[in-house]
Amino acid sequence: MLPKYNVTATLQCAGNRRTAMSITRKVKGVGWNVSAIGNAVWGGAKLADILELIGVPKLTSSTQSGGKHIEFVSIDKCEEENGGPYKASIPLSQATNPEADVLLAYEMNGEPLNRDHGYPLRVIVPGVIGARSVKWLDSINIIAEECQGFFMQKDYKMFPPSVDWGNISWNTRKPQMDFPVQSVICSLEDAQSIKPGKVRISGYAVSGGCRGIERVDVSIDGGKTWREATRFQKTGIPYIADGISNDKWAWVLFELTVDIPQSTEIIAKAVDSAANVQPEKVQDIWNLRGILNTSWHRVHVRIGHSNM
Repeated sequence: MLPKYNVTATLQCAGNRRTAMSITRKVKGVGWNVSAIGNAVWGGAKLADILELIGVPKLTSSTQSGGKHIEFVSIDKCEEENGGPYKASIPLSQATNPEADVLLAYEMNGEPLNRDHGYPLRVIVPGVIGARSVKWLDSINIIAEECQGFFMQKDYKMFPPSVDWGNISWNTRKPQMDFPVQSVICSLEDAQSIKPGKVRISGYAVSGGCRGIERVDVSIDGGKTWREATRFQKTGIPYIADGISNDKWAWVLFELTVDIPQSTEIIAKAVDSAANVQPEKVQDIWNLRGILNTSWHRVHVRIGHSNM
């Protein structure tokens, strides 16, 4: 019997914050705001252990027969595959690396997966866009080239702002895997009316590829000045990027309490452990599929005075 592992990991749709990107110029895709993301404790067997059972050693990048990728095929059928199954792949070197924590998960937060989350079995690929964590798993294949499915080859690729549906060439870009550094203010809504005085600003920050969050900066004057927010994952335990006690694949929560005397724009931006920082403007990273909007998160608040 294979050992069970619990891995705390954030799954984030590549289209998280697509709605804000669409405001700049219309994009194609579901109009997610800031909540196409979730964090959970996933329970299951490591894919590296399973592959070892069939003769693929750990830390293998190529099999003797030339296999270099692991393909996950779902029971779920989709229109984009002409009625065929949803599928995706990851490199064999990632699948066979125990430190990558790729799971075949059958539990979520200590309970059996429910149907919405992939019952009875799904893949969890930490640090990678959610499209690669295939739900309702039917089969696993060792293949020579990356998966040729629609969502690997004709979707979820990052193109520059100059590319539109008239000049796109899908084969010029690799499928998107790791997600970039991201942060979002969750405690305030855009154009919200608040009372003057102390205001708690809080939210989440996360980065792909096992990169921790080194810093979250918050501005309450539209980006003129910045203050560093407190970061944590568990209450009462200080978070230090790349610390040994951290959940290395999980989001980091941040918090800052400040005095806000007047209507203003509040901004959050995060820096990860590789010193990657969120881009300032969404216009600079606009792309026709509206993926990976990691621009500074901006919330406008106005001061409203009570009649009491």
